[in-house]
Amino acid sequence: MLVIGIAGGSGSGKSTVVKKIIDLLPKDSVVVIPQDAYYKDNGHLSPEERALINFDHPSSIEFNLLIRHLDQLRGNNNIQMPIYSYLTCARAKETIEIHPKSVIIVEGILVLTNPRLRERMDIKVFVDADADDRLMRVIRRDIEERGRSFLQVLDHYEKFVKPMHLLFIEPSKRYADIIVPLGGTNKVAIDILSSRIIQQLH
Repeated sequence: MLVIGIAGGSGSGKSTVVKKIIDLLPKDSVVVIPQDAYYKDNGHLSPEERALINFDHPSSIEFNLLIRHLDQLRGNNNIQMPIYSYLTCARAKETIEIHPKSVIIVEGILVLTNPRLRERMDIKVFVDADADDRLMRVIRRDIEERGRSFLQVLDHYEKFVKPMHLLFIEPSKRYADIIVPLGGTNKVAIDILSSRIIQQLH
């Protein structure tokens, strides 16, 4: 079993890199554990309080549960992964049953900031992208998927995304074994990474 951590700034192209890696690996050999599923449940907060949640700070993630679930998968046990909604800031009552696979990808902006999580990773990847490219993707995603207005996205980016990126996410790049510039458009880097994964599996 191989555990791969894939981090990078919001809008850097992590999800695209993950999808392309999955396409290049043997069918049904990969399970993805998204950091976003492990945001703390804040469904009890008022809409005004929810608007102030800093999703880009490590304290917003229930790392203990994420690490426990990863250990269970590494021990060849199934887990019940939470389902989190950005619209309600709450976890659903339902969960998703995840089965162990040959490759486990732990993906999210903060996954390289936690030492206990890092030490469980066999390969650590940081997906890099220019700040303006990331901002454009964040604007599109937050309007289409998270119900924010254009001005709300810019305000959120200025208050939370940019400062947390500089404080926590960008510095976590130093822990990466592989840095993928240009995000999901970097075919050469993705091919090399996929080949390395296949090599280590064998």
